[in-house]
Formats: sequence, structure tokens, C-alpha cells
Amino acid sequence: MSDPFVHQTASVEEGAVLGEGTFVWHHAQVRRGASVGDECVVGKGVYIGAGVTVGSRVKIQNYALVFEGATVEDGVFIGPGAILANDRFPRAIAPDGRLKSADDWHLGDVHVEHGASIGAGAVIVPSARIGRWATVGSGAVVTRDVAPHELVVGNPARVIGYVCSCGFRLAAEGDAWHCRECDRNFVLPALQEAR
Repeated sequence: MSDPFVHQTASVEEGAVLGEGTFVWHHAQVRRGASVGDECVVGKGVYIGAGVTVGSRVKIQNYALVFEGATVEDGVFIGPGAILANDRFPRAIAPDGRLKSADDWHLGDVHVEHGASIGAGAVIVPSARIGRWATVGSGAVVTRDVAPHELVVGNPARVIGYVCSCGFRLAAEGDAWHCRECDRNFVLPALQEAR
């Protein structure tokens, strides 16, 4: 593999770690203590907060914001303009009128599991966990955990179906779920791939 590539307009702070073969494009910012795995693509204008962990072979599309407290496992897709937030009860000032500081803040977390996809413009509110191979539709606002293979849309996000690990929607066939695209079969309750 090759060394990471960082565009001349990007900012990768001292103490951030980039894996082999990773690309960091125009005006992206990777903060201190962040770790980005091998073979990732960090698009134009992306923000990766201090201490964030990003696995390998992750695509973070243009202008996505991955704030402090986030963990992104291997193979995740984060669409353009998506936000992984970290403050469920934001305020600029305390009730007494003084500007809030880091000491007044309760860091929330977002965890995105292996192979999941977050659509363009989606917002993930802390402390939500997005399960393996789940898909969050574009513009959705996720306020609770999303189980593996669930397909969620809307505000607040609600389950409208299930998706295969290849990304296509599953069709119900009796007690099982079938992918017409790649011919995989899954069974409930946990949508485990049928062997």
C-alpha cells in the first residue's frame, strides 16, 4: 500500500493518524487524536473531530461532519453533508448567562458499525448506535439505535424495511428475507444470513 495522501489545502493536526492508502481531500480537517484507518476516502470539506476513530475502507463524502465522540467501524459509508452529532442538549450559554465551556458539556457518542451506510444530509443524534449493514436514508434524523440491516427514513427516523449487505432492499418471502440483487437469504429476528 501507499502512504496517505493529504491535499495541500487540508488540515491534519499533529497527533492525528492516517492509515496507508488513505486520501484526505480539499479543505478537510482531521483533528488531533483522530485515527483514520487504511484505504479511506475523506472528501472535500469533511470534519473529523478530536479523538474520533474511523476504521479502514471508509468513505466520508464531501462536507460530512464527524464530531468528537464518534466511532466509525470498517467499511462504513457516510454521505455528503451527513452529521454525526455529539451534543443532545446544546446551549451556548448557561442559565446564568455566562458562555458555556468544555467543563459544562456532556459529550455524547455515536457508533456506526461495520458496513453501515448513512445517507446524504442525515443527522445521527447521540447516543445512537447504527447496526451492521444498516442504512439510514438521506435526510433522516436518527434519535435511537438502528438494528443491523434496518432501513430507516424520516424525522424522526423509522424502520421501513431491511437491506442486504450488498445494499439493496430485502423482500419478505415467508419467514425469510431475500435479496433479489445478490440472491442472499436472511432470517429474523436478528436478520442473520441463512447458510
